[in-house]
Amino acid sequence: MFENLTSRLNEVFQQLRRRGKLSAADVDSMMREVRLALLEADVNYGVVKDFTARVRERAVGAEVSRALNPAQQVIKIVNEELITTLGTAEKLNFSGVKPYAIMLVGLQGAGKTTAAAKLARKLRSEGERVLLVAGDPYRPAAVKQLQTLGEKVGVEVLADEKIKPPELAARAFDKAQKGGYTVVIIDTAGRSQLDQNLMDELQSIAKKVKLSETLLVVDAMIGQEALHIAEGFRDQVKITGLIFTKMDGDARGGAAISVRSVTGVPIKYLGVGEGVDALENYDPSRLASRILGMGDMIGLIEKAEAAFDQKMEKDQTERMLKGQFNLEDFSSQLKQIRKMGSLSQVMDMLPGGMGQMARNVDPADTDRQMRRTEAIINSMTIKERRDPDLLNASRRRRIAAGAGTEVQEVNRLIKQFRDAQRMMKTLQKTNGKGLSRLLK
Repeated sequence: MFENLTSRLNEVFQQLRRRGKLSAADVDSMMREVRLALLEADVNYGVVKDFTARVRERAVGAEVSRALNPAQQVIKIVNEELITTLGTAEKLNFSGVKPYAIMLVGLQGAGKTTAAAKLARKLRSEGERVLLVAGDPYRPAAVKQLQTLGEKVGVEVLADEKIKPPELAARAFDKAQKGGYTVVIIDTAGRSQLDQNLMDELQSIAKKVKLSETLLVVDAMIGQEALHIAEGFRDQVKITGLIFTKMDGDARGGAAISVRSVTGVPIKYLGVGEGVDALENYDPSRLASRILGMGDMIGLIEKAEAAFDQKMEKDQTERMLKGQFNLEDFSSQLKQIRKMGSLSQVMDMLPGGMGQMARNVDPADTDRQMRRTEAIINSMTIKERRDPDLLNASRRRRIAAGAGTEVQEVNRLIKQFRDAQRMMKTLQKTNGKGLSRLLK
């Protein structure tokens, strides 16, 4: 989402790095470019004006003029002021007596139902016992959608289209109290526009259930309109936090930068993909680093830790060291890599030069190649994956047909696999103990 903004800001920073000293005129020139970059990214004008004024005031002051590397000092200031603009990271308000009730609100199409399931999965993984409430009886198949998602994430869904959402929410809260649930997540109806009927229903739910959080779900693709929606809901119901969905899209992303400053409502989560696991805790410092092209290595490590099975990794590493790994191991590695998300998402987390090098490779082509490789391996029998020596010409033709590809693709995969096996055996022979310590 921030690719264009990141690119523009990096161009400005490159020009700064070429200067040994920075004059007030240099700073003014830089701030004009930064201002244009932020406005093009759909950041609110008032937010841009305040941000650039704060950066300029610090950039022409003593902290830059006395710095050994003025350019780096200015970049540091931009990073710090961007973090200030993005606000602070705030956790859900889980204080007081359980169960904690969370109501999700927003316009139709913002992704509330999917966000409810994602949040339920996340909280369940953190040890909470969650109950989902299907409080949208108006949209066709909305209840069924939540039930399907609830089954997918392993969370119970309470639904009854015969009673009104406020009564259903009250019943769910009572069930949670008696049944040992710790969190109740209420999915509510959306509308194509802000209307009083919607607000009255939300206010009625708030009267019947003691809410710990009311989270507004906002589509990050709608740009400046997100500010008006946030202000409209905030004036009618007590909004305690925001969930931005579709942050993996190709919009300019300015709303995510603007909304915290304009509304004063903290962002709590970012939806970064379609999968039920694609929900991130909002962290301003990490988001600022990604916007400025500094990467998000902490986020990348967290993704890897969540995707990779440590016991499986240890077993596969031991077989790899002996040159005994097979195509089954290779397939499981690919699956775990893909669980981290699309290649473009992973690339966005790589810092500076690493990220730029990775972006020279088309992520769509790489993702397609990975899917083809998985399809080829999946077309093999278990025996063939474990013993590639069985793969004669007729078997390779069968595998290619099953994977919907050419025999040459199968041959290329097997050759690459053989080369990797030989390389690991050679390394093991030449420096076995050192290699073992390195990989363990």
